[in-house]
Amino acid sequence: SMFPKVNIEQKLIRYRNRQTTADQILEDVKTILDENDHAREQLKSKISQPSILKENDFNLDLLEADKIFHIQDIKKLCVDYRLRFLGAHFFKGSIPEEAISKMRHLEKMHNTSLEGLKIMAPAKLLKLENADDPLLFAPIGNDYYYLIHKWGNDLNPFRKWLMWPYKTFENLVFTIFLVSIFLTAITPMQAFTKGEVTNTEYLLMFLFMFKAVGGTVLFYGF
Repeated sequence: SMFPKVNIEQKLIRYRNRQTTADQILEDVKTILDENDHAREQLKSKISQPSILKENDFNLDLLEADKIFHIQDIKKLCVDYRLRFLGAHFFKGSIPEEAISKMRHLEKMHNTSLEGLKIMAPAKLLKLENADDPLLFAPIGNDYYYLIHKWGNDLNPFRKWLMWPYKTFENLVFTIFLVSIFLTAITPMQAFTKGEVTNTEYLLMFLFMFKAVGGTVLFYGF
């Protein structure tokens, strides 16, 4: 044909080669990847180390408003669902690569180095190697925090009610009191006595149940 078709891949290679060689491109790409790996390892190391910095130098115009939370809202959620909000270095699970990527993106966007990272998670996750439900935050200042990433599964929808007894000491005592009454009511008292069951015997059984339930809760709940 007088006018052969254009192979755009070959054209692209020619344009590229006018600027640099293929070997140089491979070297540049390798350098970028090495720098990226180094930066990611630094972030992982930073998460595992305690930090005394209480705020980051963010450009507020670049932050997403729906990811900004005040410490009072965080505290209320922690109390209602029995969560903890502690330095990220207390978290014993593995931080997902997606969270590291978002941290890298934040650092580049705001031209800063993230410090003072916090994680909100169920108390057991800050002791055991488990990776459900954590939220990773960075402090903004004035008791405000920016949500970087959430991973794992959502909390059990009944967790708020299941954790209600642990919300305050009074709630715990009240719950133990109700459970003790229920257990006393369903206990076949006639099996322990020969004659008619007296109120005194019911009271003694209730006190026994109260002590037993309270001891069990204190042993396994704390």
